[in-house]
Amino acid sequence: MSENKKRKEYGDQSITSLKGPDQVRKRPGVIFGSDGLEGCQHSFFEILSNSIDEAREGYGNRINITVTRDMVITVEDFGRGIPLDWNEGEEKYNWELVFCTMYAGGKYNNDDGEAYEYSLGLNGLGACATQFASEFMDVTSYTKKGKYEIKFEKGFPITELIKTEPKRRTGTVITWKPDLDVFTDIRISEAFISEVLKKQAIVNPNLTLALKYEQADGSFKEYSYFYERGIEDYVEELITSPENVIMPEITESSSSDDETEEEAMARAEKAEAEAADAGEKEATYAITKPQYISCERVGRDRDDKDDYKLKIEAVFCFSNQVNVIEYYHNSSWLEHGGSPDKATRSAFVKALDKYLKGANKYSKNESKISFQDIEESLVFVVNSHSTRTSYENQTKKAITNTFITEAMTDFFAHSLEVYFTENPKEAEKIGAQILINKRSRENVEKARIDIKKKLTSGNLGIADRVEKFVNCRSKDADKKELYIVEGDSAMTSVKHARNPEFQAVMPVRGKTLNCMKSTYDKIFASKVIVDLLRVIGCGVEIKAKGNKNLSQFDLNSLRWNKIVICTDADEDGYQIRTLILTMFYRLLPTLINLGKVYIAESPLYEIKVKDKSYFAYNEAEKAEILSKIGDQKYIIERSKGLGENNPEMMSFTTMAPETRRLIKIMPEDEAATLRMFETLLGDDILSRKAFITEHGAEYIDLADI
Repeated sequence: MSENKKRKEYGDQSITSLKGPDQVRKRPGVIFGSDGLEGCQHSFFEILSNSIDEAREGYGNRINITVTRDMVITVEDFGRGIPLDWNEGEEKYNWELVFCTMYAGGKYNNDDGEAYEYSLGLNGLGACATQFASEFMDVTSYTKKGKYEIKFEKGFPITELIKTEPKRRTGTVITWKPDLDVFTDIRISEAFISEVLKKQAIVNPNLTLALKYEQADGSFKEYSYFYERGIEDYVEELITSPENVIMPEITESSSSDDETEEEAMARAEKAEAEAADAGEKEATYAITKPQYISCERVGRDRDDKDDYKLKIEAVFCFSNQVNVIEYYHNSSWLEHGGSPDKATRSAFVKALDKYLKGANKYSKNESKISFQDIEESLVFVVNSHSTRTSYENQTKKAITNTFITEAMTDFFAHSLEVYFTENPKEAEKIGAQILINKRSRENVEKARIDIKKKLTSGNLGIADRVEKFVNCRSKDADKKELYIVEGDSAMTSVKHARNPEFQAVMPVRGKTLNCMKSTYDKIFASKVIVDLLRVIGCGVEIKAKGNKNLSQFDLNSLRWNKIVICTDADEDGYQIRTLILTMFYRLLPTLINLGKVYIAESPLYEIKVKDKSYFAYNEAEKAEILSKIGDQKYIIERSKGLGENNPEMMSFTTMAPETRRLIKIMPEDEAATLRMFETLLGDDILSRKAFITEHGAEYIDLADI
């Protein structure tokens, strides 16, 4: 066996341990969840958390954060300051324990609430791990005993602890730069830090979090977040409409079991307009007023464990326009929820189902509501604190305490039952809205099943099921192209000009249905659209209220590599092209996002010189061709309809991959295009009038006068 193929011996001396800064620097993902930008972001949150813990305990009501272009971050608080001097019990300096020792801190022996009753940072890892992962860190601590300063680089101290006389202030200032040797990316965005600070202001009433973020030109952009009443002010902010529009009150009589999603939305929009016309002034998206609830509990996760304290506060209301559910525990935003999410789902379904049954709101044989029906109209923010917390991991995105789950479930369900009893009118509005959500969801699900049957019905081949569709020979979806053409005459020209090996043709006759204005029932009653969807093969994407995708869409069933819309270069052709594109935007947006949809660009002019033809696709190209041919005699013919083109011309200009011109529909234009479709083709009459007033003169030459 050659030397380079020998296996290394694995024995007693093979076992090693990481020591000091290497515990983090070589494995940052273990502590921060990632060695990329997400991990770097979490290291920032670890330092911020310590300052927030101080403020929550009543020490300081402001935290200042500064970020430079070079990603030097400063967090300044006005708490008690971090003790950094000699610790007789540990026989070490506290700076070494806090910033250089994993699992060391002031929040372990905390059952009596001596230092922190409810703490965000519990594990004794954050400050040390962030210091280990920094290019440098400078720490200044102001305590009653004096001002203390120490500096670190790459995880090691580079100065002694410097102590000076006490100042008039207390607090901590930490300045550091995340290390690119540890994280693959340290560019923590302005938007991320701003979002974190806002969330912390929400759950820490009367705490100001101020951010200065340096811009590319050296100036600083400044933010400040402050919520006097915490989550109560935040929920008010969520449901307040900047347009000063009163949303309609929803009652049970305003809906029916078979009301479609579009009909329900149209009815709500009509009521909204009527309320606005009536001169209502108060601005809110809510159908009920926000309700604040709170309690304190004591319990344990297991019989053999000790009791701990739990404080819960929450605000809820219901809306037919806003749905936001957020959980915070010990100030940490629980992105993945855990215990509070389990409790919310169970309690809200239990309480609302009990109300609907007791008030006889369900129709005969109607199925039970689900949490999906509730969350579409629920605004619910929970802010809880406990003296013992089990996080899923150091990133604190979910908690797993069984006692917290049980306590919250009981408290939320009981609070809702009391609220429904004491507020019968509000309960009726809520119940009606939840049933609208439920019936809308069920209608969409039913439509999805019906659509699947329509698109997959029959056992014959697709060419036998779709009238006038002309297939190609290839079975390879990575090569095949579908040309959607305008009418039978264009169909004939394209059919003879195509490469039958990989190009198929599907004609559409007349103007297709406007999918922006039509309900799903009307859309799928259109034979033209259903036949086209059968040919495309991948189903459809139906969006229900709340933007929840209930589609039967399967990208793996797509039969084509390119779908090419091929229409005449005139007003009728452009309109048909637009209506077909509208269908893709409404029913198959993923195909646009993946770059599967194209427009075949056909020439405007054919310029004949002797036996040769030149094709110009715009006026500039026409002028360029004419300048090149000089004094030669030529004939210019304006583009005809596709049906009048001979196969050779069609192949050269429109179908042959070597010479044709295709315009790819770009996904980055989707939002702007959808807004334009809504304006010009949707139900927004006011926006359409405004657009015509502003831009109508630009199109006057195209008017049919």
